[in-house]
Amino acid sequence: MSQPTYDDVTAAAERIAGLIRTAPVLAAEPGGAGGAEVFLALDFIQHSGSFKDRGAANFVAAHLADGSMPAAGVVIASGGNAGLACAWAAKAQGVPATVFLPATAPPVKIRKLRGYGADVRLAGSEYADALDAARLFAAESGALSSHAYDDPYIAAGAGTLLPEILAAVPGLDTVLVAVGGGGLFTGLAVAAAEHGVRVVAVEPAGSRALNAAVAAGKPVDVPVDSVAADSLGARRVSEMALHWAGQVRAESVLVEDAAIVAARQGLWDGHRLAVEHGGATALAALRSEVYRPAPGERVAVVLCGANTDPASLTRPR
Repeated sequence: MSQPTYDDVTAAAERIAGLIRTAPVLAAEPGGAGGAEVFLALDFIQHSGSFKDRGAANFVAAHLADGSMPAAGVVIASGGNAGLACAWAAKAQGVPATVFLPATAPPVKIRKLRGYGADVRLAGSEYADALDAARLFAAESGALSSHAYDDPYIAAGAGTLLPEILAAVPGLDTVLVAVGGGGLFTGLAVAAAEHGVRVVAVEPAGSRALNAAVAAGKPVDVPVDSVAADSLGARRVSEMALHWAGQVRAESVLVEDAAIVAARQGLWDGHRLAVEHGGATALAALRSEVYRPAPGERVAVVLCGANTDPASLTRPR
């Protein structure tokens, strides 16, 4: 698989212009900032509720543009943000989408996917069963398989966020980003390398695919046990992410689940922002002082997803 470049990011920005919302960037003052200037990039405001709309829209648009989109459309196995984004992007560009889920998938996600016009099919009781069924469907129907994160178009689309942050925060020094499989991290790293921005990769201690890959020098399987595993629960990071971690000399840090929960609650209590646990993971590195910026450092924290139950933030604790 080829590595995405900054030219790919700029091409993606052109393809998805008019489809994607520009992410608002707000000044914040979280605890433990140590005199740094901290900004929150709200990329959870995308249509399906997460940054993944960027990559999905670019994936669909690129294949439409080069004539490689089959009549059967796209297929993906995902009950999470990637499936929602794929279904949304396909509908927005007039392409059929088939989404495979395990039979245990929450009814609310099935309803939302069908609301985007996706053909939702249930297969087996685990994600692996849905993935096998999606692969068989692609082979039999000719549908184009989409991956949640391990694809250059997906990563390049995600990377379009950084130029938006830079437009709002001139002189940005550092961007903190949560890492699951590595699509968002890869895209941001590609753009950060072009603009001289430091990248801090933040993962739950119980779901540390990139951190383990950096230590091993290659992608390796890791156990997944975290409150943020629904969105940051990849067992193995992509080769692209590991490559770009080396290219930008990314700092890899781990945060405990308690810090993630506290950061998520803090965003609600302090800003009335309701995000999922994965969306609060990057901020948890600042709040828990796992990452300590220098005084005056200009830091952007990506809040990447908000497909969550807001009631869980307002119940007595």
